[in-house]
Amino acid sequence: MIDGPASEDRASEIRAGTVLPARREDVVLRTADGLDLVGELALPPHAEPVATLICLHPLPTAGGMMDSHLLRKASYRLPAMAGLAVLRFNTRGTSSQRGISAGAFGGGGPERHDVAAAIEFCAAAGLPRLWLLGWSFGTELALMWGNVPRVDGAILLSPALRRASDSDLDAWAASGRPLVALVPELDDYLRPAEAKARFARVPQAELIAVGKAKHLWVGETYVRIVLNEIVRVLNPGAWPLPAEWKDSR
Repeated sequence: MIDGPASEDRASEIRAGTVLPARREDVVLRTADGLDLVGELALPPHAEPVATLICLHPLPTAGGMMDSHLLRKASYRLPAMAGLAVLRFNTRGTSSQRGISAGAFGGGGPERHDVAAAIEFCAAAGLPRLWLLGWSFGTELALMWGNVPRVDGAILLSPALRRASDSDLDAWAASGRPLVALVPELDDYLRPAEAKARFARVPQAELIAVGKAKHLWVGETYVRIVLNEIVRVLNPGAWPLPAEWKDSR
């Protein structure tokens, strides 16, 4: 079992608590309306990233934060395994072990500045190929505020389509930017059949129904499905992800 950086001496099974090597840096994002948002940037340990994930977490009033387990595991594994940069941050008023971001939860509207600050941070850092990774509430932020020229596309985990409207979907359709939506078969809010109908207005959208999965993607089986789909889209040369890791330094 790996609890901390993986051993260099032998291959070890990747488990829920695995933390692979990365260059990790605490960061602060400054919004246009004057708030400081706390976050972390994780980069590949020995090379420049081939693409960038900007993580948008679930609903903070229901416990969502930058440490929500799928986002945390993406940052723990994908820099080393797939050469990705992973930016996680707390939206306004959200707290985690990293700290609390200034401001107060705005229901999705004021968070447009948070999304913009994250995109601007990555662009200013010269990070390549910016993709949004939204989960639940984070998918709403991606759809409403992430359809901008610096963003290459978005991956949506458990999209609810409660705040994002058909006009937001139409704007994505017009942009041509790719959308990939992973929809749990047993989701609490939007299940595959309804998702297929809603996303039909975005011709370039790819919808992936995940059997037996639920909204929170609990269980290593579902974590691996999600991380593999991310890598398939952003760095297919590293796909599929291995079940074991050996540091090759």
